[in-house]
Amino acid sequence: MSGADIFIADYSVACALGMERAAVAGALFAAAPPRIRDSAELSDGRLVPVGRLAGALTAPPGETRTNQLLAHCLAPLAGAIDAARAKFCAERIGVVIGTSTSGIGEGGEALRVRLANGAWPDGYALRAQQLGDSARFTAERAGVAGPYFSVSTACTSGARAIASAARLIRAGLCDAVICGGADTLCDLTLNGFAALDSLSSTPCNPMSVNRNGLNLGEGAALFLLTRAPGPFRVTGWGGSADGHHMSAPDPEGKGAAVAMAGALAMAGLDASAIDFNHLHGTATPLNDRMEAGVVAAMFGLDTPCASTKPLTGHTLGAAGAVQAALCLLAMERGALPPHVWDGARDPELPAIRLASSGETARLSRVLSASYAFGGNNATLVLEAA
Repeated sequence: MSGADIFIADYSVACALGMERAAVAGALFAAAPPRIRDSAELSDGRLVPVGRLAGALTAPPGETRTNQLLAHCLAPLAGAIDAARAKFCAERIGVVIGTSTSGIGEGGEALRVRLANGAWPDGYALRAQQLGDSARFTAERAGVAGPYFSVSTACTSGARAIASAARLIRAGLCDAVICGGADTLCDLTLNGFAALDSLSSTPCNPMSVNRNGLNLGEGAALFLLTRAPGPFRVTGWGGSADGHHMSAPDPEGKGAAVAMAGALAMAGLDASAIDFNHLHGTATPLNDRMEAGVVAAMFGLDTPCASTKPLTGHTLGAAGAVQAALCLLAMERGALPPHVWDGARDPELPAIRLASSGETARLSRVLSASYAFGGNNATLVLEAA
């Protein structure tokens, strides 16, 4: 099975742009894509922009918000999962979920109750905030019985979950895998990034001379990977851990370049074959400087690029999965995801080509990059089948 093709049978996505694929695509490819417009209050009283989900989550009751989001994204895949179960059996279908928050938000609320009342709230279970709970819940909800686990590598979690799922199929351990990422907003994450002085007080502005930080968001994207032919393929993935700094990227982007080169090599492609490059694009001074340099060195200045974080917020553990879903939407539409910013280029950055709203293009092969604290880097190459 080592040379097996990995196909995407179906996928779903929910984020600040919309709660399902059609709505997300409508907003993403609109003449004026909507920037994030909600806000959250920090512990010091400041308000910061956030990319909240475009709709409410209520089911299943009693579950964490992250699990409710996973249930929401599982629903559109029910038909494809049923077909895979009939073809392969439940024991041959696995689950890999990337997350960085899981139920930590609910854990914080429960702790407040315990500190105030001396007892945990009724119905609270520590398991809900454990990172593995997202995978357990997804497997039970989907009715599959293959191996399941969560991946938590900060902002590369979603991309690495897709790569891990593909490895399960290539290793012959599964015939299909439900994979992706999910994260929801919580006080711990918001105030943690605020403590690092990483948050912008205005909508983020990636690659601009005026960029001053990121906006957090929430979202999820799920994919059903399978060895049976489907409309898209995961043809390459690459990763590295350069360990340059706890929170800052390597200025030279050596680890990012290793991840990109590995994904391209696995896919059997030269950089010139990539039709679109989805940037990590957080709008922090250090990330954008590193990323623009690496992209220019590897792909030149003509390959269309974009960061969609001004539209979704940085969805952390879900970011790589959400980006992958937006790339698939782009291939379906024949349109470039737009880079929404103020248009003020930073003269210190290479002038990589940033896509504008309304641009159309034939997209057959796309690359999506994600970077995380601790020098963790991940890249996916996705192709139309």
